Amino acid sequence: MLISILGWMLAGLVIGAIARLLIPGRQELGLFRTMVLGIVGSFVGGFVGYLFSGGSPLQSAGWIGSIIGAVAVLAFALRRDRIST
Repeated sequence: MLISILGWMLAGLVIGAIARLLIPGRQELGLFRTMVLGIVGSFVGGFVGYLFSGGSPLQSAGWIGSIIGAVAVLAFALRRDRIST
C-alpha cells in the first residue's frame, strides 16, 4: 500500500514537471502542487480515454495520456487565473 502511494507521488511529480515544462511562462507551483497536478492530470487523461474507448471512468491513463491531462489542467488553471485578475 505504501509503495503504491509513493509510486503515485513520484509519477505525479514527474508528470507535473513535464507538463510545467510544456506550458510556457512562469507558474507559481511548488513541489506538492506539481505532484498534485500530475496525479489530477492522470485521472483527467484517464477520463478522456474512457470517453473514447470505454472502461472505467476513474481509471488512470498511461504516461502520454497523463501528460496531456496535466497540460490541460494547467492550461485551464492558468487561464482561469488570468481571467480573474
